[in-house]
Amino acid sequence: MMLKDLLTPQTIRLNASANDWQTVTDLAGQLLLDTGAITADYIEEMKETVRQLGPYVVIAPGIALLHSRPSPSVRQVCMSLVTLKPPVAFGHPHNDPVEIAIALGGIDESSHIDALAQIADILSEPANVEKIRSAQKVEEILALF
Repeated sequence: MMLKDLLTPQTIRLNASANDWQTVTDLAGQLLLDTGAITADYIEEMKETVRQLGPYVVIAPGIALLHSRPSPSVRQVCMSLVTLKPPVAFGHPHNDPVEIAIALGGIDESSHIDALAQIADILSEPANVEKIRSAQKVEEILALF
């Protein structure tokens, strides 16, 4: 599964406003729900993962990777990306506040791994992170993938 197949104009939202991490999860999840890739239950499962395990989803400064265990609530491997203005605190001691939230849904333990590796590779480049943060058009994000 390639990122270009997962991140589309329908699964990217720029400069969204949210009051808290729950709303960020709703926004990122709604993009996946609207495409039919998940059911509404998966949005709640992502929130429950953060409630149970804490803000470990904030994987790097300013970047959250929202996800939960593979479940029947995920109909197909999927990913969404939301940029946040202003940034939102998730409660992570070092990597808050979050400016880029990525939601990932997997149908099993391995089918989403390639996409995850690709996004990690892109996010490992500070210039790419800055391009995502400052993007004003969805096309700017799509060009990275």
